[in-house]
Amino acid sequence: MSANTQKLFEDAHAEGTLSPASLQALTVVDLGAQIQAGLGIHVDDVQASEVVLVTVMPDDSASIDYSRHTRTVCDGHNQVLDALLGSKQKDGILFHTRYLNGHVLNPYRPLEDVVRMHTGNYQADKGTPLYDQAMVMLGTVLAKSQEFSGNGVPVRTVTLLITDGADQGSRNARARDVATVVKDLLRMENHIVAAMGIHDGSTDFRRVFREMGIEDRWILTPGQSEQEIRSAFQVFSQSAVRVSQGAASFSRTALGGFGQ
Repeated sequence: MSANTQKLFEDAHAEGTLSPASLQALTVVDLGAQIQAGLGIHVDDVQASEVVLVTVMPDDSASIDYSRHTRTVCDGHNQVLDALLGSKQKDGILFHTRYLNGHVLNPYRPLEDVVRMHTGNYQADKGTPLYDQAMVMLGTVLAKSQEFSGNGVPVRTVTLLITDGADQGSRNARARDVATVVKDLLRMENHIVAAMGIHDGSTDFRRVFREMGIEDRWILTPGQSEQEIRSAFQVFSQSAVRVSQGAASFSRTALGGFGQ
């Protein structure tokens, strides 16, 4: 664990926002380099009086390509970006894209600097280490939000994990480890953790995501059609924009989930 990341987690633990179980889950395996790769822009380079962190983890497993969803997932990611660019609060939003197998397309950066997804930078040809990479993603969200709050900058976060299959290949984390960290994030009342399970014909995504600690109202389960997947991204986009509109709007959105 890098000294910087370790200190951010220890500070969160000292403040009572990160439980001993979460601290152990995040530090027992060295996730530091992976988390550091996503942290992006330095706190001192962000001029906003409050910050919203939007994090998206698109699935880049081979089944996405097999199901011919590659372009749809690219378009969905870019749709979220476009919706946020239309927000009045866009200058206070930082965006992070990390693929399910660990490639960081966008460390946290201002919206105008975000690299869009396209078939040149997104190859869906890998596995589904869902729990391992969920831990990296949530660790990155936690570390970055701790950076801002530690510097006195109010921060809210909204995170979307996308998969079209259950976990295959995680070596270090289990669903309950992920759930421990999700629970801590939600307890802080400035984080939303959402998930999208693209129908694969067999996986019970609601059960998978519940076991990871994700609340039912923040679970999307589109079918396999392009239209259903685009609609699910649209729903998330609307929630992300609402989150950017201030603390009161965040609270209403967090309580209402996707059903607002």
